[in-house]
Amino acid sequence: MKKINFQKEAKKALLIELDELKSFIESKSFKVNKFCEDIFNCKGKVFLTGVGKSGHIANKIAATLSSTGTPSFFIHPAEALHGDVGMIQKKDLLIAISKSGESKEIVELLPAIKNLKIKLLSITENSSSSIGLASDTHIEVKVTKEACPNGLAPTSSTTVTLALGDSIAVAILKARKFSEKDFAKSHPGGKLGRKLTLKISDVMTEVKNAPLVDEELSIRKVLIEISKKKQGFALITRTNDKHSKIIGIFSDGDLRRNLEKKIDIDNANIGQVMTKSFKTIESNLLVAHAAKFMQKNKIYNLVVKENGVVVGFLTMHQILESNVL
Repeated sequence: MKKINFQKEAKKALLIELDELKSFIESKSFKVNKFCEDIFNCKGKVFLTGVGKSGHIANKIAATLSSTGTPSFFIHPAEALHGDVGMIQKKDLLIAISKSGESKEIVELLPAIKNLKIKLLSITENSSSSIGLASDTHIEVKVTKEACPNGLAPTSSTTVTLALGDSIAVAILKARKFSEKDFAKSHPGGKLGRKLTLKISDVMTEVKNAPLVDEELSIRKVLIEISKKKQGFALITRTNDKHSKIIGIFSDGDLRRNLEKKIDIDNANIGQVMTKSFKTIESNLLVAHAAKFMQKNKIYNLVVKENGVVVGFLTMHQILESNVL
């Protein structure tokens, strides 16, 4: 048996699909304005249907549209023929995906779609096919070469159709001015959901649990306090009759810099060596935003404020534990 170079064959397949994508984009068939307008102006739900590989592509496009602001559902044409067509109402829209444009199950569904008087959009390789001719709006996706060496398994054609669906979803997303906050509402779970919803106030440590030390305390005593709290830094306060105000921060970096200067840690007080211009961040911002802020400023600790008042602190360790990166 001849040894196959899997790396070479896989790359060859990808390049074929890439060429077909480029060809489609540059072809006269790439006309999506009316297709996007029909979906954007739909007052009801968007249904997608397809059989076999085309069905899988339709299902994925439905999921992408739903997650980007267009309520969409996949409906299997065979199931639709046996009752599920009842889910489709007059304000809805149906998108049919079929390579040949002659998928039996969809063709048999066409009279029911006509009776419902809803718009039918389609993606096939033949605009003169039964499905293409029955459609209000049609996009022709025809590839010259499938990545499958036998030219049988839908590969390039499904890739182009899937990419087309993504491009349509993104175009409509922009038309709807679908924001990051909107995206977060439809993605509450998993790492992505946490990244889009988890706020600094959810993971920060409250200021009462921080290593708080007075500016008159010696460096050595501050180091002992830092070790007790196990945070790697201390917040420096200036005490008056009513409350303690945070006036600085002392971190591991500050310690290293001062040891290089051979400062007397027993006699020098922390107020002399603290960092006065420390970075702060508001508690209502996202943890992901704090991570970017730390990276930009090359720091590992942030003082957290709420309406100008220090309420806690956030460390890079807490960000990593929150699983948003």
